[in-house]
Amino acid sequence: MSQLDEIRMQVMWNRLISVVEEQAMTLLRTAFSTSVREAGDLSAGVYNAKGEMLAQAVTGTPGHVNTMAEAVLHFIEEIPRDEMYPGDTYVTNDPWKGTGHLHDITMVSPSFKGEELIGFFACTAHVVDVGGRGFGADGKSVYEEGIQIPIMKFAERGEVNKDLLRILRLNVREPNQVIGDFFSLAACNDVGHRRLVEMLDEIGLPNLDTLGAFILSRTHTAIMERIAGLPKGAWNNELLTDGYDQPINLAAEVTIGEKSVDVDFTGTDAMSRWGINVPLIYTKAYACYALKCVVAPDIPNNAASLAVFNVSSPVNILNAERPAPVSVRHVIGHMVPDLVLGALAKALPGKILAEGAAALWNIHISARPAAGAKGRRAEVLMFNSGGMGARPGLDGLSATAFPSGVHTMPIEATEHTGPIVVWRKELRPDSAGAGEYRGGLGQVIEIAPADGHEFDFSAMFDRIGTPAAGRDGGESGKPGKAMLDDGTLLRPKGWQHVPSGRKLVLHLPGGGGFGDPKKRSEAAKAEDVRKGYVTETK
Repeated sequence: MSQLDEIRMQVMWNRLISVVEEQAMTLLRTAFSTSVREAGDLSAGVYNAKGEMLAQAVTGTPGHVNTMAEAVLHFIEEIPRDEMYPGDTYVTNDPWKGTGHLHDITMVSPSFKGEELIGFFACTAHVVDVGGRGFGADGKSVYEEGIQIPIMKFAERGEVNKDLLRILRLNVREPNQVIGDFFSLAACNDVGHRRLVEMLDEIGLPNLDTLGAFILSRTHTAIMERIAGLPKGAWNNELLTDGYDQPINLAAEVTIGEKSVDVDFTGTDAMSRWGINVPLIYTKAYACYALKCVVAPDIPNNAASLAVFNVSSPVNILNAERPAPVSVRHVIGHMVPDLVLGALAKALPGKILAEGAAALWNIHISARPAAGAKGRRAEVLMFNSGGMGARPGLDGLSATAFPSGVHTMPIEATEHTGPIVVWRKELRPDSAGAGEYRGGLGQVIEIAPADGHEFDFSAMFDRIGTPAAGRDGGESGKPGKAMLDDGTLLRPKGWQHVPSGRKLVLHLPGGGGFGDPKKRSEAAKAEDVRKGYVTETK
């Protein structure tokens, strides 16, 4: 390939990334659920005709993007090529073939140029409700957790499956929002397809073969160079999480070889009887994300960059088998990066950030009028974040969603969706782990039912009994706490009640510190006190 051809291919690669960015923005702008529209809990990507991911949108979460990279292959396996037509869109929320739990809807659309299948577009989004027990950890099997949609056609030749819509409408609590999100997902893929065909016509390519081969070959070369520069060997780490009603221990061994990095989760505790289990497809997604953050953060995420990471596990809580309950799989799943990074810290001392809050402090609120009062019912979903761990040379980010990367939902948008009032939402002083570099702060959040209402809420919290550990001499962050405003302590997981006139008070955990606290500069200490991050009396 000539230098001019290579430059041309690089420009087209950037164009392809812009195509999937527009794909994702379509979903953001048309989605009904606040989890998608405001928090960006979604993913979008383009794949070649073999189902290999060529490009992903920057907008989105690793748990969606990296699971979707594998999920597209499941769609290709289940829907024969001679049953794929222009105008088709396929759908599933199968936790083991999609993204790990029923609340995520994955849609895949074949992309045809004329009569030739040239690739696929795929997208995923978290919808507000899928029926069953609702979004929570209380289920005893996946059958209790909501409606299961096998891999099937949402639309064939542009004709939407009306039977599927009728089934959905009778099985979910917020049918207009959910069905609206289904159409948003389908529209997202359609926009990607149209832009791709326009791009190929403009540059005179018949399909994605040449460009796809260029993308994957260049990525493979780049990431193999990075692996070659890593120390070789095997390193282990363990991490304790709160679990549901008893702590759960996670274990990992990271092995860096000549051509791959392998992660094995042997030694991790067995599956739980509660809905905190994690299908392996989701565990793989976050293990690969942690590895890529260290090995090749600047190399594009596609099939070639993911292929060098191998993730395995016996059956346990990180490789849960059907029909295990998995609704809140993200809580344990979000701990996987800290677990893997802890092993890498032994291979690369002084270069890996401290542990952080990790799991989102999601709250699903089911609000209703109090006895004898008039009002409205609503399902409200909030995403909240604790502090990140401190980094080598930098303080941790406060109230930041790592590793998921989702945004915090604006209070105004949250209150608009249901009869609740957010009375307080601010950084939590003294919650960060001390160190030469301070951990990120958690938050204090107070939520109450609106006048004349009460609500049940599903707690999906962690780092209450097991705080985020510091690194290289840094101190642990402060653990979280959930309670009512009268001081009544609440459980970290499961459905619970907030009566009319009471407030739910959440103290989100802080991130661990990095390095010896005695080495923190006097200027940084004074700035922490001035900003109220650390109190005068500490």
